[in-house]
Amino acid sequence: MNCLEFRREKLAEPRRSSDAARSHAQECANCAAFSRSVDESDAELLRAMAVSVPEGLADRVLLRSGRAKFQAWRGWALAASIVVGIGSAAIFFAAPPSDAHARLAITHVIDEPESFTTEYHGDAQAFAVALRSVGASVRAPLGKLRYVKLCPWENGTSAWHVVFETPQGLATLIVVADERVRSKSDARVNGWSARIQPVRRGFYAVVTSSPAMTGRVDDILRTRINWDA
Repeated sequence: MNCLEFRREKLAEPRRSSDAARSHAQECANCAAFSRSVDESDAELLRAMAVSVPEGLADRVLLRSGRAKFQAWRGWALAASIVVGIGSAAIFFAAPPSDAHARLAITHVIDEPESFTTEYHGDAQAFAVALRSVGASVRAPLGKLRYVKLCPWENGTSAWHVVFETPQGLATLIVVADERVRSKSDARVNGWSARIQPVRRGFYAVVTSSPAMTGRVDDILRTRINWDA
């Protein structure tokens, strides 16, 4: 089992793991961390959907209204708890924050620290393949490429993870095809800065150590890459 297969299985059935998945998680620190993150999100959702009844409330209702009215109230409370739970789930899944993709890009970079210390397929041909996935092409050399890798992304999709050198230091470019975003967005998490930019057939993310550097790198990318090739 590879990383993409593991993450697809985990997202499809968060509470079940095949023998192959468990074996993979024991050998892959990144996927083990991804699994823990999914488990934590699942637990948080369950907690949000749990609506508890205040202690002593049942006794007060019995004393005031009698057993018959209490039975009616209990049915209403159960229905209300279901509505609240469904509402929480709807908000969780249907209304992600506007910077969700930018935060996800930062999380991806944090989960792959080896991308800054390892040179992997850092050549122009691999980079061209990554750009073609979103209908883009190189207009002018970007700089020294150090890391070009196809990685698992959310919802069973994949993304190109690129690390390259700039005058300000290493920068990360993440290219995601066939996933639409409405507009540019920015995020800052744990000392990292990210910017999302929509393009014709998906979007790209810039991740660096500061908002100023992220802006400068984005300017370089928009100058040296034809995103509407």
